Amino acid sequence: MAVLKLCRSKLRHNYNHLDQIFRQKGIDWGIVTKLLCGEETFLKEVLDLGVKEVHDSRVSNLIAIKKMAPDVQTVYIKPAPKQSIPDIIRYADVSFETELDIIRLLSEEAVRQNITHKIIIMIEMGDLREGVMGDDLVDFYAQIFKLPGISVIGLGANFNCLHGVMPTQDKLIQLSLYKQIIDAKFNIEIPWVSGGTSVTIPLLFNHQMPRGVNHFRIGEALFFGLNLFTGETFEGMYDDVFEFCAEIIELNQKPMIPIGMLAENPSGESFEIDVSLYGKTSHRAILDVGLLDINPKYLLPKDKGLSVVGASSDMLVVELGENEQNYKVGDVLSFNLRYMGALSIMNSRYIAKQVVS
Repeated sequence: MAVLKLCRSKLRHNYNHLDQIFRQKGIDWGIVTKLLCGEETFLKEVLDLGVKEVHDSRVSNLIAIKKMAPDVQTVYIKPAPKQSIPDIIRYADVSFETELDIIRLLSEEAVRQNITHKIIIMIEMGDLREGVMGDDLVDFYAQIFKLPGISVIGLGANFNCLHGVMPTQDKLIQLSLYKQIIDAKFNIEIPWVSGGTSVTIPLLFNHQMPRGVNHFRIGEALFFGLNLFTGETFEGMYDDVFEFCAEIIELNQKPMIPIGMLAENPSGESFEIDVSLYGKTSHRAILDVGLLDINPKYLLPKDKGLSVVGASSDMLVVELGENEQNYKVGDVLSFNLRYMGALSIMNSRYIAKQVVS
């Protein structure tokens, strides 16, 4: 069976590296665990780091986290669906909200459960996913800031999640100014400006982060050490906290181009013949994993002499060339992963999950 491995020591190294940076800057932060899809073995590794705050986008995952670590602050990182409001109040200490009617329902449920539920108002900053329009923010806040059972603890924004809009110093200054406007207008002090995610870390390193931004939500940088501006690994961090391993179930020398009349495959892909490859052969391996588990474009072979050809629903084909490594059936090939690849594999019940030291 294919297996996804999480390296405990590399995870802790990346966590300590980030934690030191944020502490030096006086920034609060929490770990985004939605990538882990509620896998309790991996969640335990994250919680054992000593984290104070965990963010997730699934209520079921927050339930698991609360059972494992009742004192950790849990954050539901998307606007609450109506049907989930009772569980969100019960299991999420904080939620990201953008809809007045939903916040009123959260208020009613919080009163019923005798709980003060904290919210971060998300503001639209250009990526056009969730967020209150900036021009509407003052009126929006005026309608919720006295609701019983509700405490507004921050203003937040997302970047790069839908249309790829990147954070800039100007955008984050604008976000910080929204807090100043609300504070002055209503004579209050909102604790957090939550504008920091993995994609904004380079601005912090480049001294372009406004002082007003004092809260970060980090997932991808923790697990992959990735600078999303450059595509490179942050200095001092590991990019392989996760390692994916799959077994070779067939290995043969085969023609390099398909033989016969071509049509679309089940994935809707069409292939063109490279006539320069007629008569040439190479070694091809089939691995015990497929599209059901991961899109091949998110797999990065550790052996740079390999290349991924493609996949069907449950088998992956890898090009070995002359097979200089002398791979054979039963050998295991290892891959690094991109974020979306790890997410797919975490969500596959057919892939084993394992912690290694």
